[in-house]
Amino acid sequence: MPSHRIRARPPRGEPRWPQSLSSPDEVEPFLRDAAGTPGGHTPQVLLPRSEAEVARAVRESRAVLPVGAQSSLTGGATPFGHTVLSLARMDGIGPLRGDEIELQAGVALVSLDAHLAGHGLFYPPAPTFHGALAGGTAATNAAGAVTFKYGSTRDWVRALTVVLASGEVLDVERGACLANAAGDFEVEALDGAVARVPIPTYAMPEVVKRSAGYHAEPGMDLVDLFVGSEGSLGVITSLRLRVAPEPPRLLAWMGFGSEGAALHAVGRLREASRATWASRDPRGVDVSAIESMDGRCLQLLREDGKDREHGVALPQDVQTALLIQAELPPGADARAATEEIGSLDEPGCPDTPITRLCRLLGEGASLDALQVALPGDTRRAAQLLALREAVPVAVNHRVDAAKRAGHPAVHKTAADMIVPFESLPEMVGIYREGFARRGLDHALWGHASDGNLHANVVPATEADVAAGEEAILEFGEHAIRLGGCPLSEHGVGQSPVKQALLRKLYGESGIEQMRRVKSALDPQWKLAPGVLFPAPR
Repeated sequence: MPSHRIRARPPRGEPRWPQSLSSPDEVEPFLRDAAGTPGGHTPQVLLPRSEAEVARAVRESRAVLPVGAQSSLTGGATPFGHTVLSLARMDGIGPLRGDEIELQAGVALVSLDAHLAGHGLFYPPAPTFHGALAGGTAATNAAGAVTFKYGSTRDWVRALTVVLASGEVLDVERGACLANAAGDFEVEALDGAVARVPIPTYAMPEVVKRSAGYHAEPGMDLVDLFVGSEGSLGVITSLRLRVAPEPPRLLAWMGFGSEGAALHAVGRLREASRATWASRDPRGVDVSAIESMDGRCLQLLREDGKDREHGVALPQDVQTALLIQAELPPGADARAATEEIGSLDEPGCPDTPITRLCRLLGEGASLDALQVALPGDTRRAAQLLALREAVPVAVNHRVDAAKRAGHPAVHKTAADMIVPFESLPEMVGIYREGFARRGLDHALWGHASDGNLHANVVPATEADVAAGEEAILEFGEHAIRLGGCPLSEHGVGQSPVKQALLRKLYGESGIEQMRRVKSALDPQWKLAPGVLFPAPR
């Protein structure tokens, strides 16, 4: 029977002090994350290999910042005087039992992918960056391209092992520990002391992606409190995840003459896919992800020669491109798929998922703009995916160029917001108007099938950054008004702008409720201080 109380246990293993790095050259790679937040510094970096080493490091350190691949876009993995606790050496993959697999927190998703591929399986909620570590994705409730069909990380976590600030350990199994009617969990320490953990009462936005502070709902599972807590409540050392059979996939790149036509196509594909899931029609359209890139994105790709490098034509009259990932029935044949696409206009053309997909796309644009990677064509699929990934790289290169041009304080300035898909056209208009009013160069790309686009400034000066951050705070108010979330998949971290968005979402009372949760599990505030909200003075 589920209980609202969980009992801690001692850590397993030899409680050695982890390997420590302290020289300037050794710690330098750990002083910043993908956000490029300046000013990072740390007295030491610890590299544990076991649960017991993590526990000792946490217990005997004054302030600890757990990090994974340091791919955070929020400054959440940048130390400001804290001891860095890197989980990267804890990279063991355990047994596969049915549709679940056990692994340590430091396993890179690319390694997990390779392991699962040998069993015909995959891990659906993996974010776009497959160098991310499993523990980090759970700590941020990460999500990726296929959230539309498969949901975010939270939906796939079955169990966690978490080292608390005390150095004691919790084994948290989904379904075993649920909040009671009063809205509490109880954590019993080894000495019998019981900590009451009060669940916040704020209402979370009802969207498919949310990485915005502590999860909270009546009767919630304790697993869900740690998923998305960004290392501030405990250090995740191992996980048990659900996995799924890997289907044949088709990737389609399609250009559209207007943003509106592209968004209309996304809506039609979403509707068709949901109908397929409901009816289980083997001939139905089954789209798991739709990525969009606006005209400025395509211009950046042309400027950098990425269209030629990856062999994808980007005509000047294309204003928005979609990259569509569709799943096909088991055993789908690439040769047959080629014949289906080639016979669309012929009498007696077969009614299949591919022909239905092509006809839907042909309603909004010419199929002359369609480029396809069929199942098994890994080379062409890699080219299409690389072109999409070249967009954020192009923006980052321009940020770096601005720094070299005499503006060292320029940094990545981007929104990570989600709204219900029905409100996405309005939100796109809000992005356009807000950036244009401030004279800001910008690009929009991201997970159109989720209603989650990344609105990025392409800054040339510090003034552009300041104006962009002002715009992002304004956009956050609109996202909330539309029923969305201003913090979709990257988390909050130590970014002042994202922490301000968290306050806009839940108000000061909501932040205070989160602080009570933090104080209950980490009374000395030693884990990830400054992440999500400022540490007390």
